[in-house]
Amino acid sequence: MALKQQQELKQTQRLSPLQMQVIKLVELNSVEVEDRIKQELEDNPALEVSDSGPAGEEEENSDAQEDIISPEDIILGDYASEDDIPDYRLNGSNRKSETNIVEISYYDDKSLSDSLHEQIGLLNLDDRRQLIAEYIIGNLDENGYLQRDLQSICDDLLFQQRIEVSPLQMEDILYEIQDLEPAGVGARNLRECLLLQLERYESTPAVKHAGEILSGYFEEFSRKHYDKIIRQMNITQDELREAIREITSLNPKPGNALGGTMQTAMNNITPDFIVDSYNGEVSIQLNNSNVPSLQVNRSFSEMLKGYNENRESMSNDDKQAILFMKQKVDSAKWFIDAVKQRQNTLQRTMEAIVSIQYDFFLTEDETLLKPMILKDVAERTGFDISTVSRVSNSKYVQTNTDIYPLKFFFSEAMQTNSGEDISSREVKLILKESIGTENPVKPLTDDQLTRILNEKGYVIARRTVAKYREQLNIPVARLRKKI
Repeated sequence: MALKQQQELKQTQRLSPLQMQVIKLVELNSVEVEDRIKQELEDNPALEVSDSGPAGEEEENSDAQEDIISPEDIILGDYASEDDIPDYRLNGSNRKSETNIVEISYYDDKSLSDSLHEQIGLLNLDDRRQLIAEYIIGNLDENGYLQRDLQSICDDLLFQQRIEVSPLQMEDILYEIQDLEPAGVGARNLRECLLLQLERYESTPAVKHAGEILSGYFEEFSRKHYDKIIRQMNITQDELREAIREITSLNPKPGNALGGTMQTAMNNITPDFIVDSYNGEVSIQLNNSNVPSLQVNRSFSEMLKGYNENRESMSNDDKQAILFMKQKVDSAKWFIDAVKQRQNTLQRTMEAIVSIQYDFFLTEDETLLKPMILKDVAERTGFDISTVSRVSNSKYVQTNTDIYPLKFFFSEAMQTNSGEDISSREVKLILKESIGTENPVKPLTDDQLTRILNEKGYVIARRTVAKYREQLNIPVARLRKKI
């Protein structure tokens, strides 16, 4: 077989380090960007926080540096200029101070794991049982459930800790954990979780019936086959209603009362944008309250300047040192510019969204939301649709009265009988209102909801109604039925 050589011309596109930095930063929300900047400050000695806003003014008139180290053709450029040390804080409305930025936290700062470890320490277990208990706690998920089977945990303990324990012995220690707070923690499924909570209730007839339903008729209860439960338990409709009231008062996710460090961070909502409506005008501000101003390290700039002045007498080690410093300075420049471009991208995207949804931001009336898709924002900003998608992902907007996810403002277009374009969000609001006022004994089916919308002038099919109902996390009529 003969080998052939041939030339081929290809055109490829490669992202520059700056472009890659921008793409990564655009996807992050304000909290994640703050962490990313902290990490970069730790990793790159050429990057530092500016003490007084825009940095580099004192070097603005300094002599430009020349190209140095001809063997490597390393071009330093003017790393101490003002352009290289930009102030990337974007100016917004001064009327809203940082104290008005709201951070909503749903959880305690103490993690579930920390709380359980503290309680286990008070049980006076021997060292072996203490270690097993701690290992079980480490296997609980964020909701407080033990999803792994006991045999697998026993195998892990034998392999990792050289502790041999049977599933039965493991279960005895699990029962100790299930007696801890919050009630229901350590359960292996939803039924066990609810029963563990019921055990701590005062033994009333309603609680007894609730326990019996969970123990013997859990599937019927889940499917809302209430007639079957009444018949087989030989109880009245009122007794069933009281039992269900007890069950629905229980917490199906006991671990959510507490969160670990990551859980707490994930459940804190810090807005990325602040949109303020005042005197009939809407203003936009990026939330930069925790984002520091960055600059290239001054000592690095001075050292580079010194090397430039003495380049003729530099040794090979000196050249390697200057090469390392240049790489770090380049990285710092790219990062500073990437943060600046991120802020500009977010600002322009939010301005386009506010421009389209101006009436909503002026009044915060959801019925005034217009149909808007990623393409609409992309056309106004000149950005690619993928860029708009990255901006809108996991970002939040604070208005005068509430905090909204950015995706809240995107919706499909629908038409009325008269041909008028409306937002699908308007249809969802009517769906929600109709279901909210329905007779709980005879909830509205998707067919009935479709007829209601058609009568109001909305051209919509039943399958679309079902899709919107599911997007609203509303179950089918059978599962909404109450007695």
